[in-house]
Amino acid sequence: MIFADRREAGRSLASALASEPFVRDAARVVVLAIPRGGIPVGAEVARALGAPLDVAIARELRAPHDPDIPFGVVGADDYVEVDEDTVERLGLSEAEVAAEVDRRTAAVKRRLALYREALEEPSLEDAVAIVVDDGVASGGTARRACELAWREGAAHVVLAAPLAALDAEEALADVTDRVVVLTYPDEFLSVGQAYLDFPRLSDEELLELLRAIVR
Repeated sequence: MIFADRREAGRSLASALASEPFVRDAARVVVLAIPRGGIPVGAEVARALGAPLDVAIARELRAPHDPDIPFGVVGADDYVEVDEDTVERLGLSEAEVAAEVDRRTAAVKRRLALYREALEEPSLEDAVAIVVDDGVASGGTARRACELAWREGAAHVVLAAPLAALDAEEALADVTDRVVVLTYPDEFLSVGQAYLDFPRLSDEELLELLRAIVR
């Protein structure tokens, strides 16, 4: 399945979600888009479902001397998780860990403040949270977003994406009630493989899109 762009994918995803029992029977639904690429997809889902839209932001903590190795995560809800075993294996000092936590927390706060220029924060308490991205590869980003939704009090968490790797549903079963994916490519090369138009989105474009949704 090939989509013209993220917005077309969002409209197709919304149609699929509308018939899902968790969504159809929900008293209240909140759509959580994963920046950046998930925002235009999530905006179309929120528009079609008549649901409020928000963003789910988290950042991995990375070893200063080997940024390919994560050792924890920080979230927009002030959540901090540090993998002490990895920290010990890497030989990181308390000062190095604290500096990375501060750096990543500041980055999350800056990004959240940007989106708060257009979006108010809806309560997730007892809502069905639909976490939306433009695609799911390894599932790490989606996992962190789903975990954030649970911490914020969601009654159910549904992960939705236009495409995903074949093992995505199984890999994320422990943090979701339902995974809704429109297509699973036999060979997953990149998220962009399912889109004819897949531009990198600027902050200005995203804010314009978000402001249009909440008017």
